Amino acid sequence: MKFAQYYSNDGSTKVALVKDGKLFPLFFEGDMIDLINTGFGVEQDNHGHLPTEVPFAPAVSRPSKIIALGLNYRDHAEESKGKTPENPLIFAKFPNSLTAHMGKICWNTNITTKVDYEAELAVIIGNETINCSEEDALNNVFGYTCANDVSARDLQFGDGQWVRGKSLDTFCPLGPWIVTRDELPDPNNLRIACRVNGQIMQESNTSNMIFSVAEIISFLSRHFTLYPGDVILTGTPSGVGAFREPPVYLKDGDEVVVDIEGIGSLSNTCSARTSSIET
Repeated sequence: MKFAQYYSNDGSTKVALVKDGKLFPLFFEGDMIDLINTGFGVEQDNHGHLPTEVPFAPAVSRPSKIIALGLNYRDHAEESKGKTPENPLIFAKFPNSLTAHMGKICWNTNITTKVDYEAELAVIIGNETINCSEEDALNNVFGYTCANDVSARDLQFGDGQWVRGKSLDTFCPLGPWIVTRDELPDPNNLRIACRVNGQIMQESNTSNMIFSVAEIISFLSRHFTLYPGDVILTGTPSGVGAFREPPVYLKDGDEVVVDIEGIGSLSNTCSARTSSIET
């Protein structure tokens, strides 16, 4: 099954079942995390909306945390001249960074001028998960979606740590919907790509991850509790803008699309503005 979130006319978040190219609203008072906690036994409206008829919300809008992995593809570690990690290299993105399919990626050029794209497979946790084994890890997944780990490279590299450069508002597009784990039994065999203005910039397969989805979940759960709706970004392959010759950074008006086999396409446009900083 596929589930999406969208904003209704009154501004509330609605959950819909996605099938036959339409979004069918569920008779359900709550958002995606409420659905994850409740289960799938919810009736749907027989009237569906075309994806172009409703404004999408992020696939999950209020996770307790967004956990991301760095250097989890060998080719990306090599292009960045980084050392291949012995354990998953994790960092956080704040929930304020979430934005939806067809939403804008926005930044202030007084804060950053080196904004980069990173196509990633996102894992949505389905159960409270503590100290789970690799063998049981995927049983704790609700589903998968597309993500773009947008990064302000000047902040990321200048700070020497990654949180600020990864957590600006709108720097975590997530969607367009969640595909439940039963439809993607092997998350480590999916084609993944990123296109900027139609040009392929990244193209790989999740089989090239250093740490598999099961290994990642097991590792994380040994260190802190994972809760339903938590988001895990599993790393990006080579081809990011910062390590191209010359570097390629996103510009105002650019369209960025993340494609993942079995899920779909996450599309966003860029909006760069110069704003004064009040003190």
